[in-house]
Amino acid sequence: MFRRINIIAIIISILIASGSIFGQESTKSGWTVEFIGQVNFIQERLVSLQKAIPADKYSWRPAEGVRSVAQVFLHAAMANYYFAKYTGYEVPKDINIDVGPEEWDKQTVDKDEVTKILERSFAEVLATGKKIKEEDLEKMMKVFGMEMSLRNFMVSSLNHLHEHLGQGIAYARSVGVTPPWSEKK
Repeated sequence: MFRRINIIAIIISILIASGSIFGQESTKSGWTVEFIGQVNFIQERLVSLQKAIPADKYSWRPAEGVRSVAQVFLHAAMANYYFAKYTGYEVPKDINIDVGPEEWDKQTVDKDEVTKILERSFAEVLATGKKIKEEDLEKMMKVFGMEMSLRNFMVSSLNHLHEHLGQGIAYARSVGVTPPWSEKK
C-alpha cells in the first residue's frame, strides 16, 4: 500500500512539473535549455570562485610555464567567445580572440578587469546558446581542424569550462581559498 502511494505521488509530481496535468505544454525542455542550465551552473561557480581569490594571488601559478590564476579565468572567457565564433554568431567587435590564447591569457592580472571579462563572456555564451535551435544540433561544423556536430561542440565546450572550473578549484585551494559553495556555514 505504501509503495503504491509513493508511485502515485511520483506520477502526480511529474505531471505537475511538466504542465501536463493542467493541459499546458512545457516550453522549457530540449538540449539547448539543458546546455544553458549547465552554462549557468558553471558561471555561478567559476565567477564566485574567481571573486573569492584575493587580488594579490592573481599572478600565482603552481609551476613555471603554466597558467596563472588570472590566466585560468581569462582562458575560460576566451573559450566562451570561441563558442560564439564557431557556432556562427558574432563576437562583439571590441573583443579580439584572433590574438590566440597565449596573448589573450596575458592581457591583465587585475582582479576587477578579470571579473568584467569573465562575466561579459558568460553573458555572450548564454545569449548565443539561446539562439541555437534544436533542429540545428546535428549540423556538422569544423572546429580547430576537427569535424563535429554542433551538439558535440556544445558538449565539448561544457567539458572545457568544467575542466577550467576544476583547475580554478585546485588553484584556489593551493592559495588557501575554499570554494564559496563548499564553505561550512
